[in-house]
Amino acid sequence: MMGIAFFILGTIIGSFLNVCIYRIPKEESITFPPSHCMNCGNQIKWYDLIPVLSYVFLRGKCRFCKEKVSIRYPIIELITGVVFTTLYIEYGIGFNFSKYALFSCFLIVIGMIDFDTTDVYLMTTLPGIICGVIFLIIGWRLGCEFSAYLFGALLGGGIISLIILLTGGMGWGDAEICVLCGIFLGLKLTAVMLFISFILGGVVGILLIITKKKSRKDYIPFGPYLAVASIMTMYFGNEIFNWYLATLL
Repeated sequence: MMGIAFFILGTIIGSFLNVCIYRIPKEESITFPPSHCMNCGNQIKWYDLIPVLSYVFLRGKCRFCKEKVSIRYPIIELITGVVFTTLYIEYGIGFNFSKYALFSCFLIVIGMIDFDTTDVYLMTTLPGIICGVIFLIIGWRLGCEFSAYLFGALLGGGIISLIILLTGGMGWGDAEICVLCGIFLGLKLTAVMLFISFILGGVVGILLIITKKKSRKDYIPFGPYLAVASIMTMYFGNEIFNWYLATLL
């Protein structure tokens, strides 16, 4: 029952994340006006805003003008619901669940906006970093190692900054994302996250070039790979780190 409750909570929050993903790049308020159809402008009734179910019942169309609604909206809601449920299964109710659930919300918004626009907005990374610092202080009061998370932020942001300065192949928004990830993940898991993200980015980039969907000169946003790698690290980071150490010994 608790797993179901967290899934429902996640889908509700996922619905709000959809609003953020759509409105932030357009520099619109995420609270006003209320949700409305982008085609006909009619305000969407509360019973048409039930995550996932409303999309199914309305067959993916606006109730008023029958304009198709992107399948991505219920997908984001489902992903957020699954993340919240699996985080509860992995960590239970407590500090780590709260920290990683909030972290995941920032990752989904930042990653999807970067995917859509190839831009990373300070108004998404800065609040995330501030929240990370708050959790860092709370964790320190609970006995967690303070310096590991500061070094995680320095490692993440520092490596990306070095790549930017030496090659110009990435953007400063990627460095902001890595600072955010470092504060939430700590030094060890940040190293794992960077490792996974470079592998994901490299493999997908090669596939896009091979299939001619991108050329070597096209910019490929790195934020989505950082987001996916960070979520993977929340679940499997320690196991991957220990496996890597075992291969060296």
